Amino acid sequence: MKKCHFCDAEPAPAFSNLQSVSLSQLAMISINIRSLLWLSAIFRVILIIYGEWQDSHMEVRYTDVDYLVFSDAASLMASGESPYKRTTYRYSPLLAFFLIPNSIIHRSWGKFLFSASDLLVGVFIHSILKLRKVPEDLCMYSVVVWLFNPFTFTIGTRGNCEPIVCAMILWIIICLLKGNVLQAAFWYGLVVHFRIYPIIYVLPIILVLDPLFFRSGLKPKLQNWSSREDKTLRSSNKVTDQYDLWKALKTVFSKERVMFGLVSGAVFLSCTCLFFYLYRWEFLHEALLYHLTRTDPRHNFSIYFYHIYLHYEHEFLMVEKLISFLPQFIVQLVLIFRFTQDLPFCLFMQTVAFVAFNKVVTAQYFVWFFCLLPLILPWSNMKLKWEGLSCILVWIGAQLHWLMWGYLLEFKGKNVFLQLWLAGLLFLAANTFVLIMITCRHTYSPVFQWLEHPTLKNAEKNN
Repeated sequence: MKKCHFCDAEPAPAFSNLQSVSLSQLAMISINIRSLLWLSAIFRVILIIYGEWQDSHMEVRYTDVDYLVFSDAASLMASGESPYKRTTYRYSPLLAFFLIPNSIIHRSWGKFLFSASDLLVGVFIHSILKLRKVPEDLCMYSVVVWLFNPFTFTIGTRGNCEPIVCAMILWIIICLLKGNVLQAAFWYGLVVHFRIYPIIYVLPIILVLDPLFFRSGLKPKLQNWSSREDKTLRSSNKVTDQYDLWKALKTVFSKERVMFGLVSGAVFLSCTCLFFYLYRWEFLHEALLYHLTRTDPRHNFSIYFYHIYLHYEHEFLMVEKLISFLPQFIVQLVLIFRFTQDLPFCLFMQTVAFVAFNKVVTAQYFVWFFCLLPLILPWSNMKLKWEGLSCILVWIGAQLHWLMWGYLLEFKGKNVFLQLWLAGLLFLAANTFVLIMITCRHTYSPVFQWLEHPTLKNAEKNN
């Protein structure tokens, strides 16, 4: 049985044990992906209708405040004006364009659009797992983790645009699995324009587009879920990993890598140039540059918020900016070069680490890695009882602890900034604990098998 990459502990018996008895019995019921999606869709429609009622009858609104910003920007665009006349609108004009029907059809149009994207993420999760030959029952469990996660089904129904980004990222993964590099590059350029954070995925994607796995006229060979415990295959993967490090230096500018870089770059620059022509520097600053230099003095989950709050009126020195960026950069590089070949796991780990070490962390950022979590569950050896439950309780407990201090600060007006910062440190520790646990219980499984090549055959014989 495979051991942890970072510790000597023997992993728990298998992901099939992750399910409790009740879930195993539930798997016997004939529920296919279509009926699951219909149930999820009905549930989301009910939540949207309930949200309209709560907004009209209760002091605390169900609708996300960002949705009101989106809607106002869309209304301005519909009338021929710049969406950036709406203060705090810091997104691509494409988002405002998609929500123009808010002013024409109904103000909840965007919520239905985001919820539909939410369901599309469920479809894509199922498609990715089936491409890797994961058994149907495990596919269904993984899809349920997304569709019925309280963090995810409330995001779309409250009017947050993150499900659109999640859907595009999963579609890029599907394109890569099918060998459609050109299409993956197009959508990658678009998603980076739409939401800047997926730029962190560029290096693992470029690295995985290795001539060992991608070659003109040939579809990449995928490693199936059933081969995860194949010792012969794992030993050959070690040969491949060692070979990749040397081969990558000689094939940096392979056809697939160059094509991906040129196409994704062209799409990103085309969108940027078009909207710069329409909205000038206002667009460039609000939609792109703002997110690269953002410092938020308001309380959030980041460990940097208290320092930013105390020194917000003073310009930060370059050394301070570098120090806050350095841990994030180092962690990203380590994860990329260790886990790139296991692409979904690498992207998940990257995203969790990126959010945890970011200068600004809000609850909506958690959706960024929740859409990737179902893609790694079938390769997890973690038992729901007790390891899985401990991870869930530690993560949620640390978050609730932070929210308690946040409530006392925002709604009760108490001076608890220091306690809130300490709660942020505890939340970072909780994220680190969960990451280590997930890594120690994950079965490392490269997505692609290397294609037949004489040089590779010799490398395998020599090892």
